[in-house]
Amino acid sequence: MKENQDQTSEGLNQIFEIINAKGDVGELKTIVEKYKENENAKPEEDLND
Repeated sequence: MKENQDQTSEGLNQIFEIINAKGDVGELKTIVEKYKENENAKPEEDLND
């Protein structure tokens, strides 16, 4: 349950970062790269949990 809350929180943080970037292409690319690196660092999870 805690893991799901953490994932939800992380997703909301990403959305807010994108909204706050307000079309700044450089900042948007940085946000995308940050989350791609973060996803690559996580072990694969079973989506059926």
